[in-house]
Amino acid sequence: MIVNMVVAGSLLLAPATAPDPGGAGGGDSPGVRVEADQKGRTSGITLKNSQIIVSGNGRGGKSDGYRLKRPCWYEPAQNAEDMLKYQQSVNPRPDPEAPQTRQKALEPFAEKLGEEGRWWVVAHDSSDPDGVGCQLAMDTYVFVPPGTTPPNGITLAELADIARAALTVPEPRIELSPDAKSYVNLPTWVWLGDVGETTRSVTATLPGVMSVTVAANLTDIKIKSGTTEERATVETGGCGTSGTPYTKGAKFTCGVTYLRASIDQPRGVYELTVDSAWEVEVVDDVVDVAYDPIEASATRDVPVGEVQSTVRKTG
Repeated sequence: MIVNMVVAGSLLLAPATAPDPGGAGGGDSPGVRVEADQKGRTSGITLKNSQIIVSGNGRGGKSDGYRLKRPCWYEPAQNAEDMLKYQQSVNPRPDPEAPQTRQKALEPFAEKLGEEGRWWVVAHDSSDPDGVGCQLAMDTYVFVPPGTTPPNGITLAELADIARAALTVPEPRIELSPDAKSYVNLPTWVWLGDVGETTRSVTATLPGVMSVTVAANLTDIKIKSGTTEERATVETGGCGTSGTPYTKGAKFTCGVTYLRASIDQPRGVYELTVDSAWEVEVVDDVVDVAYDPIEASATRDVPVGEVQSTVRKTG
């Protein structure tokens, strides 16, 4: 075990509350909390050896692959006395073949007894391909004087990044009217179905230290007809944030009017695409961080036919 004994740094927002060595999970360091459900399509981050709690309604959708700028960091843990007790609990007996091993492992922690300050432990995002390597390049434990953070200690901006990486938005579900098939010069209304909440947020909290919320707000949709302007016109003037459902007698303000049949297209359909745009912000501007919007896309096949008419001779 490598231990860095004295580190100076910048002021922390508040002193950390020492985690319970016997609680909050397992792993290599005290107070571990593993967010094992934040993987794959439901999120873009998996916290390892971390006390950070990620919560909010902005999970469970589609991640846009946002990656942390730094996939490992230090978090405050126990004071000198509590850390020594923890180390003694995980090294309960000497190794008969190497009796000095346990004593040597405990020495750095015993030397800090009576000193004011706190041990910090390294954590990382294990879903990031560079996360493990980043952690291995850092000392496992560092002892930090009161009111300071070590180099690479977690900051409010980095906590916001963790919330941003965990933030997801729903995949759009396209609704059309007419639904099964459209026709030349007939307006095809477009909107999103089952949008749910148009504001989604994730809060990342380091208990007893700091917390930050990042929110995504659905602002508009973009419609792509799947063909050229000579074959279709797109109307978006009245789409609002999620399109306009068809209403009998209402003015057509959001959708596509196809000017040519799709029979000559690949598979005999036009591939209509809808992009939902979500503006991302840090709630209450607690930290000066700017994020790009999140866009989520979906497609629908739209077969378009010609309106057939029959002329009959009379008389």
